[in-house]
This record gives sequence, structure tokens and C-alpha cells, in this order.
Amino acid sequence: MRLQGKVAVVTGAASGNGRAIAARFAAEGADLVLGDLDVDGLDATSELVVDAGRAALGQRCDVTRVDDLSALVSAGAERFGHVDVMVANAGITDSAPFLEMDEATWRSVLDVYLTGVFLSDQTAARQMVAQGRGGVIVNIASIMARLGSETASNYAASKAGVESVTRSAAVALAPHGIRVNAIGPGYIVTPMTQQIRDEPAFADSLTARTPLARMGTPEEVAAVAAFLVSDDASFMTGQCLFPDGGFLLNWAPRPGSEPSGPDQP
Repeated sequence: MRLQGKVAVVTGAASGNGRAIAARFAAEGADLVLGDLDVDGLDATSELVVDAGRAALGQRCDVTRVDDLSALVSAGAERFGHVDVMVANAGITDSAPFLEMDEATWRSVLDVYLTGVFLSDQTAARQMVAQGRGGVIVNIASIMARLGSETASNYAASKAGVESVTRSAAVALAPHGIRVNAIGPGYIVTPMTQQIRDEPAFADSLTARTPLARMGTPEEVAAVAAFLVSDDASFMTGQCLFPDGGFLLNWAPRPGSEPSGPDQP
């Protein structure tokens, strides 16, 4: 119950890592403010939170729109009296090979994964500063922040940017008692990696390069998030932790080794 009495906002909470993070936070004692474009998915996540004995407020939210984010954070503060945690997790899949990617595809991913993280952090931080009780922000990056991608250069660039925004926010917000860290998951079993798992040869090549010889689970990402937002990580800020099974240790790109579609971890 490391998060008892805390209120956490999670974007992209309708499925995958976002849903697992919300469920883990509820199990640790937090009440949840959940944002996503998938309202049905939000309802399902809210049920998990309630089943864990905590309160949930779900609201449709487009993280590229400041008004939506302000409404989400304000609704949480009004309902629960304060907001203590922001997890900027929302994402999309929209990609193409490097030479074929058009500007719209490039911008769509940068808008959600990078600008959306910046706006989420800024909106939550303004609420936390006004409250005067500090807070914690966790941004979801990726192992692709440290790698290149033939088929998802927009995704890789955005995730590298998330690491940079995390460091900048950590410096800017430290005087207000707000810690900011990031998580860079490896290949995780979520709906967004379904296409990879539908290509057995490619999926096998990934696990062969992973020292722990498997893909991760959303619950394992959620465990890292729970640590970062708890007092157990009270002296950590500006860091990025990589629950990747050791994948970054063994990365050795080969021609044709990337998936044909847009999905990345």
C-alpha cells in the first residue's frame, strides 16, 4: 500500500501498459483519474480499479489538446481534492519505412508521443505546484529511444525526445518537490505489439536477442511505475529505467530484422 492516500492520473489507460499501471496503483492504495480516447476501454479499466477497492474517474482525453488535459486534471483535483501523480502513457501506431513516410505520419506520432507527454507533464505540474505538496511524474519512453528504426523513425525520435523532456522537467520541477522519471519498456505483450507476435519468425528473433528470452508483461512495466512514484524512489529524478529483459545489452540489428508494420514497443 505504498500509494495510500495518493491520486494518480494515467493517460492511455484503456488497455495495455496504461491499464496495468492503473490496476497496480489501485492495488497500492491510490485513487485513479483515467484518460483515453477509448471510452469503453476506460470503463473496463475503471472496473478493475473499483474491484481493487479504490475510486476511479474516467474521462475521454486527447493528449494533443491542452483543453482535454486541463479538464482531466481539473476533474481529478475536484473529485479527490488533489493530484499527486501523472503517468504520461498515451500512444498510437502510425508509421512507414523511412523513405516512404509522409509529413502527416511523422507529425501524428510526434504530436501524441512527444508533444502529448510535454503537455501532460506541464498540465499536471501546474496543478501540483498550485497545491504546494509536491508530486511525481512518470513518462513512458521505450527502448527505441536508444535505437534506430527503419520502419518507425517517427516513433524512435519521439521516444528519444521523451527522455530529453524528462530530464528537462526534472530540473525545472525539482524546486517544487516534483520528481520526474521515465520508463523505457522493451517488447511487451500488449495490443500494440500484436502484429509483432503475429509474425512468429520475427517474434522468435526478438526473444533470441533478449537475455531473459521472452517478451515482458504489462504488469512488469506497472511494477516499475509503482516503484518510481513511491517513496522508495524518493531520491530519483531525471532517470529512465528499462524493463526490457536485457534487450538493449544484446541489440545487433540485421538487414530485414524489423517488422513490416508500424508496431513498436
